Amino acid sequence: MFGYVMPDKPEMKIKEFELFRAYYCGVCKSMGRNFGVLSRFALNYDSVFLGLFLSSVNKRKAVIRKEACFANPFKKKFIARDNKYIDYAADINVILTYYKLRDNWDDEKNIPSLLGSGAFSRGYKKAKKRNPDIEAAIGKSIKELSDLEKQKCCSMDKAAEPFALMMADILSSGYEGAKKSVKDSLSWAGYNMGKWIYLIDAYDDIKKDAKSNSYNPLILQFDYKPEQDIEEFKTSIKEHVSFNLIHTMSQVANTVELLDIDNKGIIENIAYLGMYKKTEQIMHNCIDNKCKNS
Repeated sequence: MFGYVMPDKPEMKIKEFELFRAYYCGVCKSMGRNFGVLSRFALNYDSVFLGLFLSSVNKRKAVIRKEACFANPFKKKFIARDNKYIDYAADINVILTYYKLRDNWDDEKNIPSLLGSGAFSRGYKKAKKRNPDIEAAIGKSIKELSDLEKQKCCSMDKAAEPFALMMADILSSGYEGAKKSVKDSLSWAGYNMGKWIYLIDAYDDIKKDAKSNSYNPLILQFDYKPEQDIEEFKTSIKEHVSFNLIHTMSQVANTVELLDIDNKGIIENIAYLGMYKKTEQIMHNCIDNKCKNS
């Protein structure tokens, strides 16, 4: 996961923000408790959304209590805990972090990534043992992504497909109810969220990938030339990429609207406002909410 799925905090009610932060700290604590302190540095907003969303869909409330944190041991914070979906989100975070570090090493021979994957290997094996089916699905999607990269796939839709299907599996596997319609809705929301994450990350990384000559489907699909100004290139493809991002966001938001879930205010804030705001920030080159060419 990449950390793009986050709320629009200024638009949240105070009690909603406090609950979201409790889940954030809850996933962090779960990672530390199950995988060691080092794993907590891999925490991101996507995994927090996963834990909160699945808790809300399954209507499983967490126990909220004040605890000290290793980052600030002198000030207690509200922590959401004793919730299996928080632990599931922590497991998924560790599995994906391990795969990402391994991928960085395989593609770029990045020494810090090799060392990081070694540090995460024990936690990865533990998370894999607890979630064998979803880990297998993740591994399959990662391999398909790697194969497409090696083939220099020049279609952003085709390149995004494995990650989209992986997110569909991750969300739908977290539902424990008997309603097929809910499971299908989670799969559809996950698919579109996964496609949105992949594409916005690809656009965000254009400059870096062009400089390092790394794989990026947008660079290949729209035929970027080294002599081109990179910002002009990004501007030239912005409308096309934005259309795809807005479409996938709308599918996520429409699906959330139809679900009967707890904490709907927080989930809708993320689906309607947070994802849109993040899209605006990336597409319009925003820094500290100040955008160029908006």
